[in-house]
Amino acid sequence: MNAATLDHIADEVDRLPLPDRLWLLERLVRSLRRDTARRASDADLAAMAADPDIRRELAEIDREFPLAA
Repeated sequence: MNAATLDHIADEVDRLPLPDRLWLLERLVRSLRRDTARRASDADLAAMAADPDIRRELAEIDREFPLAA
């Protein structure tokens, strides 16, 4: 998004009554927290998938519990 668009949005937000601005701010914070948690989760899963110890353990589990065909 370009700076002109963001400036326009900021100007529109400034025109909102205070309760509406507070509602919007709370919604933005919830959205940021949700996205941050999702990214952290994705990064944790990627790190686990790359961890040699975890890969060895998963291979061992696969050997111990083969899929029934």
